[in-house]
Amino acid sequence: MLKTFITSFKLQNTYRTNSIIYSIKQLPLIKRILPSSLYKSKGLKIFAGIISILLEIINIFIGKIIYITVMIFMALSWYHTNQADTFIHLFVFLTFAGGVLNTYMLNPTKDKYYAIILMNINAREYGLSNYYYQLIKLVVGFLPFTILFGMMVGVPLWIQITLPFFVLAIKLIVMNYCIYDFKKTNKASNENLPTKFVWGFIGICLLLAYGLPAINITLNQTIFLYIFILALILGIVSLVKIHNFKDYRRMYKQILTESNVYVQEKATGTQAMKDNSLRQIELDKNYTSNKSGFAYFHDLFVKRHRKILTTAVKKQSVVILLIIIAMIIGIQINNDFKVKTNEILLVYLPYFVFIMYCINRSSSVTQAMFMNCDHSMLTYRIYRTPKVILGIFKERLKTLITINLLPAVLIGGGLALLLYLSGGTDNPINYVIQFVSIIAMSIFFSVHYLVMYYLLQPYNVNTEMKSSTYKVVQGLTYIVCWYMIQIQMHIFSFGIATIVFCIAYCLISLFLAYKYAPKTFKLRV
Repeated sequence: MLKTFITSFKLQNTYRTNSIIYSIKQLPLIKRILPSSLYKSKGLKIFAGIISILLEIINIFIGKIIYITVMIFMALSWYHTNQADTFIHLFVFLTFAGGVLNTYMLNPTKDKYYAIILMNINAREYGLSNYYYQLIKLVVGFLPFTILFGMMVGVPLWIQITLPFFVLAIKLIVMNYCIYDFKKTNKASNENLPTKFVWGFIGICLLLAYGLPAINITLNQTIFLYIFILALILGIVSLVKIHNFKDYRRMYKQILTESNVYVQEKATGTQAMKDNSLRQIELDKNYTSNKSGFAYFHDLFVKRHRKILTTAVKKQSVVILLIIIAMIIGIQINNDFKVKTNEILLVYLPYFVFIMYCINRSSSVTQAMFMNCDHSMLTYRIYRTPKVILGIFKERLKTLITINLLPAVLIGGGLALLLYLSGGTDNPINYVIQFVSIIAMSIFFSVHYLVMYYLLQPYNVNTEMKSSTYKVVQGLTYIVCWYMIQIQMHIFSFGIATIVFCIAYCLISLFLAYKYAPKTFKLRV
C-alpha cells in the first residue's frame, strides 16, 4: 500500500507541476517569452515541483484556519453564552455538517481517474492510502488551530487536542455509512452531487449550530465528552470496516462513469455540466419577445435559460429571508442578543463585502452564457464584431444586475430592519447608507465578473478554463474580500466609501470593456 501511495503522490505532483508550468505560460508578456519546450526544462520542473509541494503544505493549514476563524471564532461575538462552550458547540455541529459534505474518498478527482482507470492501479490500495493521507492531513491541519483558538476562549486542553480526532471519527463514520449504503443499494455516492437529504441534514446542523446559542443553549464539556467517546468507538469500528472493504474498484468505476467530471481528450470533464444545462433549457416555441436586435436575441436566451440563471438566486433569497426572520425572533426574545446584534450591525458592514462576494451569481451566470451561447456563436465572424459584442454586453449587464438584485435587496432591507429593531442608530441616514451600500456591492460584483469575462474570456471551445490571468484576478478578488472581514468601521464611513468606490470602479470597468472587449472577447485555443 505504501508503494501505491508513493506512486500516486508522484502522479499528483507531476500533474500539479505541469499545471503550474502551463499557468506560468499563460500569463501576459511571459507567455510570449517562454517556449513550448519549457516542459522539458529540468530546472523549471524542479522549481514547479517545489512550488507544488509548498502548496500542498499550505493547503494542509490554510483551509483550517479560515474555517475556524470565519465559521466559529468570529461567530462567538454574536452570543453572550460561555465562549468555551459556544466554541465547542459550533465545532461539533459544523463537524456533523462537514462530515456528510466532504468524505475525501468519494470525491471524484482527476488523479483518481488517471490512476485507477487509465493506469489500472489497484483501486483499494490507491483509495485507502490516499484516504488515510487525507485524514492525517486533517488532524495535522486542525490541531494547531484548535489549540490556538481554544486557548484564546478558555477551552480545556484535553478538548483542544481531541477536537481534530472528533472530526476524524465523524469522517470515518460517514464513510462507513456510504460503503454500507453502496453494498445495500449497489449505488455509489458522489460527494459532488449531494442529495436533498444531505442538504437538509446540513441545514438542520447549521440551524442548531447558530440558532441554539442565540437562545442561550449550548453543548457543555460533559456532553461533548459523551459525544466524543461514542464517536470514537463508532469511528474505530468504521475504520476496520473501511479497511476490510474489498470492492473499491467497482465503486470508483461507478462514480467516474456517473459523474463524468474528468478531462479526457475533448473535455469530458465539462460534459456533466453541459448535460445538466441542456436539461434545464426550456425549448418552448411560444417564447417570443417584443424587443429587437441584440435585445431580442438576449431576451430569448434569458427566457429559455431562466432555470439556469435564476434557480440558485431564488434559493438564496429563501435562505436569506429565513435567516432574517430567525434574527428578528432572536432579537424579540433575547435582550442580550438584541444588544449584541445592534453593536455588530453598526461596525460590521465591511464583513458583508465577503458575503456579497460569496452569494453573487455572476461568475456562474457568465459560465452558463458561454456554455449555452458564446462557445458556438463566437465561431461566427459577425458575432465578434464590435457592434454585436457591445450590444449584447449592455443587455447582459442589465440581466446580471437584475438577477443579483433580489438577494441584495433582501440583505440590505433586512439589515436596515434589524438595525432598527435592535435599537437603531443616532443618525437615520445610516439606514439608507446601509441599504444602498449593499446594492452597490451587488452591482459592483455584477459589473466586475462580466467585464472580467469579456476582457479575459477564459474558456476554449470545449468550455475548459485556459486563462491564468482570469484565475489570478479571481484569486485577488477573493483575497480582497477576505481581508474585508478583518475590518470594523462605522456604517456611515464605510458605506459612503463603498458607494463611491463601486461607482468609480464600474465606470472605469465599463469604459475598458467598451474599448477593449471587441479585441479580447474570442475563443481561446
